[in-house]
Amino acid sequence: MTYYYRLGDIPHKRHTQFRQPDGSLYHEELIGVHGFSGVQSLLYHLRPPTQVHRIVLERRIDRVYEEPGPLRHRHLRTAAIAEGGDAIEARIPLMANADIVISTARPTESMSYWYRFAQGDEVIFIHDGDGVLESQCGVLRYRAGDYLVIPAGVLWRLLPDPGVEQRMLVVEAYGHIEPPKRYLNRYGQFLETAPYCERDIRPPGELITHDEDGEFEVRIRTRDYTTRYLYLHHPLDVIGWDGHIWPFAFNIEDFEPITGRIHQPPPVHQTFEGPGFVVCSFVPRLFDYHPQAIPAPYNHSNVDSDEVLYYVEGAFMSRRGVERSSITLHPSGIPHGPHPGMYEQSIGKEKTHELAVMIDAFHPLKLTTNAIAMEDKDYAYSWQT
Repeated sequence: MTYYYRLGDIPHKRHTQFRQPDGSLYHEELIGVHGFSGVQSLLYHLRPPTQVHRIVLERRIDRVYEEPGPLRHRHLRTAAIAEGGDAIEARIPLMANADIVISTARPTESMSYWYRFAQGDEVIFIHDGDGVLESQCGVLRYRAGDYLVIPAGVLWRLLPDPGVEQRMLVVEAYGHIEPPKRYLNRYGQFLETAPYCERDIRPPGELITHDEDGEFEVRIRTRDYTTRYLYLHHPLDVIGWDGHIWPFAFNIEDFEPITGRIHQPPPVHQTFEGPGFVVCSFVPRLFDYHPQAIPAPYNHSNVDSDEVLYYVEGAFMSRRGVERSSITLHPSGIPHGPHPGMYEQSIGKEKTHELAVMIDAFHPLKLTTNAIAMEDKDYAYSWQT
């Protein structure tokens, strides 16, 4: 993350004696990226985090992709995906490349274990639901509209509120997710021109130190496998921590849209960036105010990216035939734009109430067989008059 934060008790100096009430030492754990030259957080445990009791290979992660076929625009109707399982088990992978995996999920249960995706960071967009993100860094409540950004080194689990429907869009990144560099000054502070700032980012609000014996499970996913690690002490035994790596929530409603006299291109909606992709937020906003403005986007060819759009709420001004939770994929190589009539109909309109999440991937995405089962086969022909 872009700024320093701390919770709990920590010593005055790093890597110095910090003793528990019985005189024994607390156990440091440094979580850092890019070796020892990137951002980092320093955690203090009651017990060494290395004390694994048993290791069990859980399963290999296999995704089955469609056979190569003609290049075309795609529309996936994900509203009716099956409910069930926890926030990891419920994930249905839809598309992927070497940089990211995009999934949807409708969990109904709390996670009984803690989890770490060890190859990169994750973004979970909460379309519907409320609950708690519990991690080594503390407790963070989430709500509908939240982006939950979880760094690779952090153990976490989701505990949905009972009886509250949950729906999520998940991006697993094989690298680290950050605010766009153009939003930050050289000190890492958000600029006045950025569409959000530190006040909009919610860090963990309470650190609960667990000092419990028993059998506790941690699942780590990396290198196409999930491995179960069993501990005889609670893994969330952190007494305090500080640093720049911690999970946070940012609500899409706190994204302040950038508008202009004529139509603004998608980069003004950018919210996060990662290796090989960006995430953008389309939010309610005033339309362009040039007297001859055309608010609907112009036809465009993304020659360097596949555009994925997840429809959250409202009527999208340039598209027809999509619904809440629809996903469209407009691949590089062929142009796309507003549906017939939408271009003209947008003229004179003053504002939009649409809400959507866009992911631009800079390498081609492959669809899974899960996605093919949800596909609207006629979408590629929907630009015919």
